[in-house]
Amino acid sequence: MTFGWKTEQDEATKIVAEFLERGGNFIDTANIYGRGKSETITGIALRELGARDKVVLATKVHGRMDDTDPNAWGNTRFNIIKAAEDSLRRLQTDHIDLYQIHRPQPGVAIDETLRALDDLVRSGKVRYIGASTYAAWQIVESLWASKELGLNRFVTEQPPYNIFDRRIERELIPAAKTYGIGILPWSPLAGGKLTGKYRRGQSKPENSREDPEMFSEETWNVLEGLEQIVNEKGTTLTAFANAWVAAQPGVTSPIIGPNSLAQLIENLEASNVTITEDDTKRVDELVPPGTNVKGQNYYQADFGATARW
Repeated sequence: MTFGWKTEQDEATKIVAEFLERGGNFIDTANIYGRGKSETITGIALRELGARDKVVLATKVHGRMDDTDPNAWGNTRFNIIKAAEDSLRRLQTDHIDLYQIHRPQPGVAIDETLRALDDLVRSGKVRYIGASTYAAWQIVESLWASKELGLNRFVTEQPPYNIFDRRIERELIPAAKTYGIGILPWSPLAGGKLTGKYRRGQSKPENSREDPEMFSEETWNVLEGLEQIVNEKGTTLTAFANAWVAAQPGVTSPIIGPNSLAQLIENLEASNVTITEDDTKRVDELVPPGTNVKGQNYYQADFGATARW
């Protein structure tokens, strides 16, 4: 998401190269990130590195790509087919490995969306299809429609999930495990809150998204409890938070969003962290399973029904 926003081509290519060198094989972007800039930068990086066939390349459709065109967004057949062609061109590839619907759109029937996606799969332009920030019932509805109509089905869901916000554990993860849906959580660091850079009583760090003066008492209590855990483990909060998400039942892979090579290396330290039973118990005491810390809602109130981009 940072490519074309905080990260320009040279640094982005270095990030992708290091990621591949360390064994990474899944890259996720979206057409709305920089309104095409992220896809363009990603496509150039993969071409320069000769690495297109070494990764599972994922992108998304839904967000508004033109403020003056009422058809340039959403989950309609018109937009999905056009957006897919645009993404293929920007990514410099003949197929998208995982094409995801970025947000649900209740005003568009799920069968229209799935028929368009199914046509892309059958044409060879898309390999697999997925969803992002759907409610559990919306995922199940899509599976029912795919079965009834003989269409390719969603194989992944990309929800917000981190130590601060565990609500997907109530219904979404159980549904995903039941029906064989891969979970690819976004925001495992809670928009930067779980990076260890925020301290009670200290001013806002440079280049940070959040204002610590707005943090609730509950937020500070959780952060300070987590700091005690990571200090005892001899790791960083960034590595621990990523490792915790990766270790949760049903999770395929957390999606990290580094804007520099240094941030990538810091994030990948999670692979060296083992989440123990004691770690799990202590995190559960700070944020009970299925709950969220006050104020940590991550874009929507109920995972889909009222989602807005």
